[in-house]
Amino acid sequence: MVEKSNKGRKEEVVTREYTINLHKRLHGCTFKKMAPKAIKEIRKFAQKAMGTTDVRVDVKLNKQVWSRGIRGVPRRVRVRIARKRNDEEDAKEELYSLVTVAEVPAEGLKGLGTKVIEEAD
Repeated sequence: MVEKSNKGRKEEVVTREYTINLHKRLHGCTFKKMAPKAIKEIRKFAQKAMGTTDVRVDVKLNKQVWSRGIRGVPRRVRVRIARKRNDEEDAKEELYSLVTVAEVPAEGLKGLGTKVIEEAD
């Protein structure tokens, strides 16, 4: 029987940087629900990108999204998503995703693609 390689790929611990276009994900959203919906959309994006159901959003990212109030959500946000091992004994999932803010270069977000970060452990 041939073993699927997709499962092995999802098991890896990896860190990537993404630019999330919140503007298109929040189109038509009620003003007073913008920031909470943005956080939910970031979670949804991380789940899809990393293949984990457990997604943890960093406090600094939350503050950045809410920095201009509930209605003034930034159009794009650069995030670093790290898939990590869960060390708790009673955890349902063996991996979780941690979403943090990534530094934006001075030139802006134009032309930035997905970037894999090599971590020295």
